[in-house]
Amino acid sequence: MNIVGKPQRYPVNEKTAQLNRKFFYIILIVFLCFILDRISKIYIIQLFIDNDFKDYFVNEYLNFTLTWNKGIAFGLLESKNLFYHFISFVIFLIISFIFYLIYKTDKKLEFFSFSIIAGGAIGNLFDRLYYQAVPDFLDIHYQNFHWFTFNVSDIFITIGIIMLLIFDIFKFNIKDNETTN
Repeated sequence: MNIVGKPQRYPVNEKTAQLNRKFFYIILIVFLCFILDRISKIYIIQLFIDNDFKDYFVNEYLNFTLTWNKGIAFGLLESKNLFYHFISFVIFLIISFIFYLIYKTDKKLEFFSFSIIAGGAIGNLFDRLYYQAVPDFLDIHYQNFHWFTFNVSDIFITIGIIMLLIFDIFKFNIKDNETTN
């Protein structure tokens, strides 16, 4: 069957175009955070398996120490079975709420902050589902004081939260009225 005539063009209004751009940037930022996290975790896990490492000393302030976190941040509330799945479900709900906040904001700084938080959170949720634990491996220390072991997703989440706090405390109005085009 041949259809004769001009092809129809469907006009896209400005609001739809803005949403499409916003959606593209959300996917790009979240995907980059997720991929950087996955690459780092796969590399470290493989490094420890191939070399049978317990610790890998980088310098006097940084070690790689692979630990499997079955709790929430910093190993708190470590659990198994039903409570572990409940925590995973709550994390999924929080990530969903973060995406809602990304959708609702018109401030570029909030948009970027929420997006990197979402990317980091998805990275850790993926590990919770795939490994049944989150691999943490960055061990920062000074002499005998060791900070909690963490991973690249935790860095993204922390940077995003710090950015939100700084922007809120100091009420940065730089480009606050611009939309995320």
